[in-house]
Amino acid sequence: MTDGDNPALLRAPQHGIELVDSPRAWNRALEGLSSGEGPLALDAERASGFRYSPRAYLVQVYRRGTTNYLVDPIAVGDLSEFSTAFGDTEWILHAAKQDLPSLREVGMSPQTLFDTELGARLAGLARVGLQGAVEDLLGVQLAKEHSAADWSTRPLPAEWLNYAALDVEVLPDLRDAIAAVLAEANKTRIAEEEFEAVLREEPPAQKPEPWRRLSGLHQVRGQRNLAIARELWEARDDLARQTDTAPGRLIPDRSIVYAAKVAPASKKALIGLKDFQGRASRKEAERWWAAIERGTSTDDLPALRGPRDTIPPPRAWPDRAPEAARRLAIARDLLARQSERLDIPAENVLTPDHLRRLCWNPTDPSRPSAIDAQLEELGARRWQRDIAVPLLVEAFSQAASIDQSEASALA
Repeated sequence: MTDGDNPALLRAPQHGIELVDSPRAWNRALEGLSSGEGPLALDAERASGFRYSPRAYLVQVYRRGTTNYLVDPIAVGDLSEFSTAFGDTEWILHAAKQDLPSLREVGMSPQTLFDTELGARLAGLARVGLQGAVEDLLGVQLAKEHSAADWSTRPLPAEWLNYAALDVEVLPDLRDAIAAVLAEANKTRIAEEEFEAVLREEPPAQKPEPWRRLSGLHQVRGQRNLAIARELWEARDDLARQTDTAPGRLIPDRSIVYAAKVAPASKKALIGLKDFQGRASRKEAERWWAAIERGTSTDDLPALRGPRDTIPPPRAWPDRAPEAARRLAIARDLLARQSERLDIPAENVLTPDHLRRLCWNPTDPSRPSAIDAQLEELGARRWQRDIAVPLLVEAFSQAASIDQSEASALA
């Protein structure tokens, strides 16, 4: 499959393509998949950057012994029959956290998972993206020129369908190759715990004041100008939802920030702003001006700073909580060394947010069972706690010794 040291470029799937764009074709696909062997490889294509909705506009399914089924969920509708038929079969996905929400939205939800991207991380592979992992382990190359395409396009071009099919056709072989590396390194149980955690993970809660995610918002000064930014963001979000258009394609963040900074005094002045751009900047000028008027007149002024986490950023710890800063610094160092020994990224050995929260306020830093219980409550898996708890006990002990030495020196 390779030419010397150069991986062979896969241009078309070896097992063909069947486009599934009707309920009848979907029933045929389910029958075909039933006759296949082994786990099911899946992928989902969205239209990020083009559409407001994160829905799947194409779902790819492949199983050894079958063709590549490319399913149009817009044309077929609900796909939950797939979960009924194959829910207890292992599903293979690459970077499952990205695809599971959109798959579940169309009724497809697995009970058993093998995530090739996460498995590659735990295996210590140098490259964990699909293209890199396939090249390194299978000796073939995938073309990625359509990864950012608008998958809501209909009809889908043939070259896009080839690309989509190849992404799943390679997954069973990639899964087996990664599983072999994990088994050789005695990491199979670790991987299984991580895959199960991905399946159990709850969707993230909606953050308060989402308008504060505007890129460049730090340039806007004053509550009144922030109110204008908020109203413009909300007006854009409403229009994006109504038209199923990515918000940035209507007016970009930089236009909202610029208008909020300038606070134009009239619709004519708004239209005349050189840096207020976007495909809808002029066509929807009435909408944007109404938003600016709301922001200019409202009594509901936003706070200068948005709601913060209960834990300050670590950069502020040395001044605000030097003991916690020492705990974090020593713990990070010990975990980084263990990460190198295990050949697992440090962020997988222990989630950085879990580490920060524990170091900020450990309930009992000297007692392993207390640290273990606190990590479990935060969501750390058993294998992570087995590795991290002894290291954290050591880190907290070292930090306490430094604190005592400094206290004695000041006495």
